[in-house]
Amino acid sequence: MKHSIFILSLVAAALAGCASFSPAPSGDASQPAASAQGKRNPDANGSRVQVQDEAGAVVVQKVEFKSGISSATVERLAKEHGCVGSGGAGLMTEKGPVEVYRMQCENGKTFLARCELRQCRPMR
Repeated sequence: MKHSIFILSLVAAALAGCASFSPAPSGDASQPAASAQGKRNPDANGSRVQVQDEAGAVVVQKVEFKSGISSATVERLAKEHGCVGSGGAGLMTEKGPVEVYRMQCENGKTFLARCELRQCRPMR
């Protein structure tokens, strides 16, 4: 049960991040075209999403960092769990009663936390 909630939260977080992107002009190859469709595959830490465009090419979009109300709490929680990072804890979902945060650790790992009504717990 916990695993399905975790996976659902990650997918929702990745898709919410993608929704904030606006399409680039058709001449810019760094962003997908407005008509990009296909399967979206979030990576393990949710920071990038792969999208297949009409020609079948894979385009990678990065999720923009944004802080949230519980960012400082998640950074403290990450430090308690051995994760030290200079980038801070970024909000992966929309602001609301339940939020998911992500922090990149210096050792290469990613720390994820779920905060419900500002009560944060690490996601495993």
